[in-house]
Amino acid sequence: MNLTMLSSLKSGRRLMGPPITIALAVSLAAILCGPALSNAQTPPAPSPSAAQEKATAKEAVEPAPAPPVTQPEPAVRSVSLVAPRVEMWPDQIEAQGNIMPWQETRVGTEIGGLRLVSVLVNVGDVVKKGQVLARLNPATVEVELEAANAQLMETQAALAQAEATLDRAKRLAPSGGISQQELTLYETQKQTAAARLSATRAQVKTQQLRLESATLVAPDDGVISSRSAAEGAIVQAGSELFRLIRQGRLEWRAEVNGETLLKLSTGQEVTVKSPLGQEVKGRVRQVSPTIDVTTRNGLVYVDLPSDTNFKAGLHVSGTLAIKRKALVLPASAVAHDGEKSQVFTVNAANGKVEAIDVKIGRTRNKQEEILSGLDEHTQVIANDVESLKTGDFVNVQEAQGKQKVSQEPSSSTRS
Repeated sequence: MNLTMLSSLKSGRRLMGPPITIALAVSLAAILCGPALSNAQTPPAPSPSAAQEKATAKEAVEPAPAPPVTQPEPAVRSVSLVAPRVEMWPDQIEAQGNIMPWQETRVGTEIGGLRLVSVLVNVGDVVKKGQVLARLNPATVEVELEAANAQLMETQAALAQAEATLDRAKRLAPSGGISQQELTLYETQKQTAAARLSATRAQVKTQQLRLESATLVAPDDGVISSRSAAEGAIVQAGSELFRLIRQGRLEWRAEVNGETLLKLSTGQEVTVKSPLGQEVKGRVRQVSPTIDVTTRNGLVYVDLPSDTNFKAGLHVSGTLAIKRKALVLPASAVAHDGEKSQVFTVNAANGKVEAIDVKIGRTRNKQEEILSGLDEHTQVIANDVESLKTGDFVNVQEAQGKQKVSQEPSSSTRS
């Protein structure tokens, strides 16, 4: 084709002259250069084998997406149940009261008008039974005793004379030497003399007792707690000279309310706190049979050991040990969250865990006292309750080792 066109151009050049020849040459050059320019601007198409290799390399760099992960079903936990028990737990009752003498004896004089000549003891002295505490001037009593003895001798003589006269009269009466009237008179005189003798003997005994009372002695072992006797004073009959704490025994008179008083009995242990920090053990000796209508309190009398350093009149506090009923659970069955305490039960209908708020009291021997929120018939989960929450599904493990399987949650009920 190109050769044909060249031949035509040559023929035309000869026919048309120089202008025509130039135009034809330009056209021919455009025709010849067009394919070459098109080939230079268009890049060569990649071969099929190169595209496949590039796609394979891209797939090797980018990892394949992971298959969707299926969440495993949560395991249903097995639990055991326990019911609260009622036990007798020791309880402590705080009380206050005064230290007082077990018994305090007032030592005084039975006679009056005598002078106190000597005082042999003072406050705080420990005395024995029969020990002399003080002496009164016995001179007046001794004189009166001598007079009584003299009168006694007189009445004894009068009685002896009356008896002798009566004997003579009785001997003469059978012979008629004495009348029956005179015999009766002699018998009356004898009886009168005998009565006077008895009265005189009583007077002598009275004076002897007065003389003995002039010496004051301790009625029992103990400690002198008070002294009002002063040497040289004229004492009056019945006046108090000393006070004696019998046997040196002290007791704590604790004041408690009437309701608490009903829970106490003799023999219960008591702990009395000394102001020096020591604790003294005692026991209830007696419970007051009455309660004060104004304060609604009663007294508990507590015996204290004799070697305590307490003093009568000291105000102290202490605790009284009693036993009362307590509703208790194992400590492992109670969950604590700050000040909040809970136990967990299992709903028998759906096997879900339910929480119950409870109030906790004392803890003793790995058991906790339930004050409120639970009764003794409600069974609760026994162990590992800290991880439980309301709505959990559990299996109840029976005591015989069998399981009571709760209702399994279906897929529609799970979120």
